[in-house]
Amino acid sequence: MPRPRRRKDQPFELPLVPRRRGILYPNTTGAILVGRRTTLRAIDMATEGEGMVAVVTQRDPALSDLSPYDLYPYATEATIQRALRLPDGTTQLWVQGFRRLKILELRGGEPFYRVLVQPLDDPTDTTVPTEALRRAVLALFEKVARLSPSVPDDAYIMAMNIEYSGWLADYVASSLSLDDEEAQDLLGTLDVRERLEKLSIHLAKELDVLELQGKIHSRVQEELDKSQREYFLREQMKAIQRELGETDPAARDAYDMRERITAAGMPEAIAKKAEDELRRMEQIPSASPEVGIIRGYLEWLVTVPWSKSTDDRIDLIEAAKVLDKHHYGLPKVKERILEYMAVRQLAKEKHRSPILCFVGPPGVGKTSLGRSIAEALGRRFVRVSLGGIRDEAEIRGHRRTYVGALPGRIIHGMRQAGTVNPVFMLDEVDKVGADFRGDPSSALLEVLDPEQNHAFSDHYLDVDYDLSKVMFITTANILDPIIPALRDRMEVIELPGYIEDEKLHIAQQFLVPKQLEEHGLSRLQLTFTASALKKIIREYTREAGVRNLEREMGGICRKVARRFAENPTTKVSVSVPSLEALLGPQKFFWGSAEEKDQVGVATGVARTEMGGDVLGVEVTLMPGKGSLMLTGQLGEVMRESAQAALSYARSRSRELHIPPEVFEKNDIHVHVPAGAVPKEGPSAGITIATAMISALTRRPISRHVAMTGEITLRGRVLPVGGLKEKILAAHRAGIKTFVLPKRNEKDLLDVPPAVLSELHFVFAGDMSEVLRAALDPIQAGEA
Repeated sequence: MPRPRRRKDQPFELPLVPRRRGILYPNTTGAILVGRRTTLRAIDMATEGEGMVAVVTQRDPALSDLSPYDLYPYATEATIQRALRLPDGTTQLWVQGFRRLKILELRGGEPFYRVLVQPLDDPTDTTVPTEALRRAVLALFEKVARLSPSVPDDAYIMAMNIEYSGWLADYVASSLSLDDEEAQDLLGTLDVRERLEKLSIHLAKELDVLELQGKIHSRVQEELDKSQREYFLREQMKAIQRELGETDPAARDAYDMRERITAAGMPEAIAKKAEDELRRMEQIPSASPEVGIIRGYLEWLVTVPWSKSTDDRIDLIEAAKVLDKHHYGLPKVKERILEYMAVRQLAKEKHRSPILCFVGPPGVGKTSLGRSIAEALGRRFVRVSLGGIRDEAEIRGHRRTYVGALPGRIIHGMRQAGTVNPVFMLDEVDKVGADFRGDPSSALLEVLDPEQNHAFSDHYLDVDYDLSKVMFITTANILDPIIPALRDRMEVIELPGYIEDEKLHIAQQFLVPKQLEEHGLSRLQLTFTASALKKIIREYTREAGVRNLEREMGGICRKVARRFAENPTTKVSVSVPSLEALLGPQKFFWGSAEEKDQVGVATGVARTEMGGDVLGVEVTLMPGKGSLMLTGQLGEVMRESAQAALSYARSRSRELHIPPEVFEKNDIHVHVPAGAVPKEGPSAGITIATAMISALTRRPISRHVAMTGEITLRGRVLPVGGLKEKILAAHRAGIKTFVLPKRNEKDLLDVPPAVLSELHFVFAGDMSEVLRAALDPIQAGEA
């Protein structure tokens, strides 16, 4: 049916055919798949009439109900050439674009959509600049058509035969893979010269992409051809060997090893060394012992991770939940880990992994904290115990010249992890020894140095191995045995002992559920009251951590499990009265270090590998000639502290109201109980001096007072270390007043507030202040 004549500037109404994707340009043909009922009715109406529709693209392909804002503003007037009904109920249209339209209004919806449109003329432009642009577009399109597999071979020939520049622009645009925004922009550009300029930009971009794809394809094809050539040659070699009956297991092993070397992802230099070793193995007779050595070396090279890594978890809130799930308290450690994760998130790969050192008494959760950190980061976890290691080769490995040589524990751990960025825990780093075979601590200097460990050298591998992505965590009970150079490389985080309230929370949240699960019990069968747990903490354990507490709870669970196994009973509730029947008599006595005030007995505190502990000092006078006796396995520094205390007491005898003949006619015996345990350090200086002056003046010392500090000959009180552990030990022992050096006042920031509120602190700068706090003020006098 011929189209009716309309005025060019007169708006008119057409049935709407909305298109989900793709643009139909004027003077081009296209296929449209139609499935909506409203669109099918519009097609029926168009075919009954003039056969003309307005084809427009939706902004959102998922929409079914349309509004004016859901359509692009420009459409194409098209003629329906053919409609084919498909078995699934949809219809496929072939349409011919006629001219551009501007949509003025969307009408209807039922039975179909209609649009009021304004026809737009495509002006002709035969100026010289337009002709230059036309030729440039044709030149670019020729190159694109030659390189692009999606453009038909005869597309360029058809483009050359198009007379008008506007038609040429529409035809070339329909041949390119433009997104809807870009294609709609070209459809709405009425000026021919501007349309050609935009099209030339798109063609230039497409040409760059196609040329780059061609280069990549050529490079890949070269590699494939090389690999295929090698594959075919090897397969032919195998076939020849099979025909001759000369199948060699060694050749098959070499072939498999070469494939594993290729798949291992090694750096180029290391892969070349592996290939060299493999070729050397192929040239050696299979019966030679050297073959086994080379094969073992290559096995280690291909099984150690070189490039495989895990993605770090960057959700700080989730990581904090993981840390809180497994550990109670420890705010400093958790804060440091979350800080590392935050910096890692911002700095990406530029940030180096920290070298952390957890220092604290046994049982506070140092090792398990490493596992929690790995879970929080989403990394693999590897633990290597260094306790008792005395051979440097345990860290760096043995050279291959030795029989039975193997890599060191670092490479063993990396092989176990299987990734280049695990959380690697070096446990008990303070227990490393040294002898004629070398110092393992010195070998750790390279491992734990971010400036060096990107090229760690293992004697067995004999190649540089990158450890810079590994997060190393070391643990130690005390820092003193660690060599200074190694200590300087690590960020020390101290984990002090737990206070009673923290132990109670840990027992309720972690230990009780764990022990019930391990012993096959449930909360319906066994429960612990809070008062019973507190009594176990106070009277059956005395430790900085919770290891013995867990052990005692395990003993209770075993007894209850036996009851249920022999004769299922009702629910068992562990309360204070039932503890003695389950755990036996009380093991420790909660309260002050001494039962009453005594002369010559002072309470000090010491830091040990188990945390802090109360240390009693006893001084007694005996008839003699003024000699000083020291017992209790005292170290050299502690013996010197006792000498200094005696010299101070003799120099201040008048102020302390001590008759001079007391020193001449009596021997002084200083004893520190627990004589089987060696003791060392200057921090017991004021404790020995106080006990000595009490014995010389016969003035009792308050049993509620504990003290620590170094003494000088002038009576000055110098600061000491390990204050937090000592204060926690005094708190556990029921001490009320704690005397400490004035310059240690800053260290109270690390002490839990609950402990600070229950202790009275005396900050002493001179021995007179210590005596004033420890002795009766009336009897002590003014020193």
